[in-house]
Amino acid sequence: MTLWQVDFSERPLTNPQGQTLWELLIVDPSGQILHQAQCPQTQARFDWLIRQLEICIQKTGSCPERIQLFRPQSLSVFELAANELNLMVEPTRHTPALKRLLAAQAERYPTAANYTGEPYQPLHITSLPPVPLPEHLWGDGWQFTGLMAGELETHLITQPIPILSLRMDMLPSQLGLAASVIIPGIIIYGGRRSMALARWCQEQNPAEVEFIAGQPDGLIMSAGLRERWVLATFDDPQVRQSAQGFMTRRAAAQGLHFLLIQPDESGVTYTGLWLLQQSSS
Repeated sequence: MTLWQVDFSERPLTNPQGQTLWELLIVDPSGQILHQAQCPQTQARFDWLIRQLEICIQKTGSCPERIQLFRPQSLSVFELAANELNLMVEPTRHTPALKRLLAAQAERYPTAANYTGEPYQPLHITSLPPVPLPEHLWGDGWQFTGLMAGELETHLITQPIPILSLRMDMLPSQLGLAASVIIPGIIIYGGRRSMALARWCQEQNPAEVEFIAGQPDGLIMSAGLRERWVLATFDDPQVRQSAQGFMTRRAAAQGLHFLLIQPDESGVTYTGLWLLQQSSS
């Protein structure tokens, strides 16, 4: 499968006329630059973008099956341009090769003669405020859990789960984690709403779940490119301790964790499973 990871956004640079520059950067999943081009902000439109995509297709000799994009601000214009060329855009936070290159590139900007001097965070995305889970999807309960990495790979993900979302490069063995490392997770018991909840989660495209201390404390699911959802709230000291343990185990597992939806506590059937990882941005 041919994948492109792309970014199209403003840079802290100007052209000789003093105009702010925008840059299109296209890389493959290994981080190899396929195409790179800049234009003044006045030209940063979908027609310019279409031409650059055509150039990249000519250079590489093939069309990508998917164009992965993590920046919500440029999603609309990219979808317009891609639609003209019958290309598919996949909004996703998981563009590691592109993000590594953008971070390295940003470190060199201060030495450039046309650097504006403005603070620049290439990977920063402003998240939306957390929104409560729709009431009609509330399950019967939830709990923290954990599985050894080996058990997760050889047992859990091999079960007949109707909605299963994982990337092979995120499997514990692919990350170099020992089979005995505990991968933390959250189980939601959906009851009769189990399938509806799982389908809704799949539509949101979960990225990670984290514990946020507050009044009350909460479990927040980041999804899509910048959306956030409140999965649960609590003010019990013991639950907070378990939540802190979840975060500690998550950090020890290179940010890896999972979200599991099942009808009840019997453990006989499962409805949805997402293997997640802490965001790199």
